[in-house]
Amino acid sequence: MLKNTFFSQKIYPFLLSAYRWYLLTPERALIEAYQAAIKIKEIEDQHFNGNKIDSQSTNYSPSVLEYFQGDLRTLLKTIEMRLTEFKASRWFANESKQKAAIKANITYSSAEIILEKLQFIDEITAKYTNKYIGQNEQNVNSQVVIIPKDFIENTQTTRKKTITNSPNKPKGKADSTGILPRSILSTISRLQVELDPESEEDVVKNFRQSQKRSVLAVRFILLLIIVPLLTHQLSKLVIVGPLVDHFRKPAADQIFLHEEMEEEALMELQRFEEKIKFQNLIIDAPPLEEKDIEHQLVEKAEELAEKFKWESANAVKNVFADMFAVSAFTWLLLVSKSSIAVLKEFFDHVVYGLSDSAKAFIIILFTDIFVGFHSPHGWEVILEGISRHLGLPANRDFIFLFIATFPVILDTIFKYWIFRYLNRISPSAVATYHNMNE
Repeated sequence: MLKNTFFSQKIYPFLLSAYRWYLLTPERALIEAYQAAIKIKEIEDQHFNGNKIDSQSTNYSPSVLEYFQGDLRTLLKTIEMRLTEFKASRWFANESKQKAAIKANITYSSAEIILEKLQFIDEITAKYTNKYIGQNEQNVNSQVVIIPKDFIENTQTTRKKTITNSPNKPKGKADSTGILPRSILSTISRLQVELDPESEEDVVKNFRQSQKRSVLAVRFILLLIIVPLLTHQLSKLVIVGPLVDHFRKPAADQIFLHEEMEEEALMELQRFEEKIKFQNLIIDAPPLEEKDIEHQLVEKAEELAEKFKWESANAVKNVFADMFAVSAFTWLLLVSKSSIAVLKEFFDHVVYGLSDSAKAFIIILFTDIFVGFHSPHGWEVILEGISRHLGLPANRDFIFLFIATFPVILDTIFKYWIFRYLNRISPSAVATYHNMNE
């Protein structure tokens, strides 16, 4: 008797409420999806003048736009999940469950209301079906710079059009001439564009695409510079530095990494001794005793030992920190393939958009710096700096061999690029370059 009373008072109401919740699953899922669609509509009406949520519908800053797009991604995900739940629960519905719903005093919405809500949801989500928002969410955290899919497709289409319309495409005689001069045809085409009522919209759209490309390219360039530098410094301070200081022995033979560093210390100590004697002779002071000279030399030797010990440890730290920086740079290149494509388009737009004299000036500037008459001195300074940074001895034979071969190879690559590509794209720039170089 007690068991029946406990079941009727405790268990049965709980089971009944759980069963009612199960029967109301389609209605509840549809309502949640409908409410999410209403929130998207409210954001469009209040902040985007009834248009879809993107950069072309408003003049908000990138941070504000990213805030609204974050809400949009969340709401679209909610709609997708609730509609999936609605379809699955509707698929499991049958006559027995409908009868059970009637017995439990559960009333479903009419078919007209359900269809009206579904139609409203479809109208809202149709604007963002082919957009980049909400797609590949699993890659959002793995990529440093997120590039819209439609923007990449637009740049690829532009490149294909450029290749198709390039002057090197083989043409027949019938294609090379026309009935009217090309200047008249180009003037007519320009007038058609100016009289087209939609030309202003196209100009604004192209400007926004160019602006977006420039922002993404500059941001990616800064990432390629800042991330490796920060990785180098942080890894050197936090990881590599403490490990090297812990495992490096404080013995005297660990002060110098190579003989050139030891010779440099000896020469500096010798100059210090000569400096002491020279200053003593200038001021007409009594001759210094050997003990005083030796005492000052001992202090200077200890100072030089601490200096070169720090330089040796710092060189070892630089080697491992550079490995971390190169790994970070390689990781950026691997996870940002879309950004690399945009960066290439940006450089093509900037470089090939320069005037002929500007192109020739930049080419002469770079060639004179890296492969010109005075370039060997610059390469020597760079190689010696790299050797000192890594704690390696400056091998003069290797430096002279590098200077004798690498600038020649680089000069050949420059000339081949000018002959193979620049001569085809901008012959006038090549002519200007030859005239300026002469």
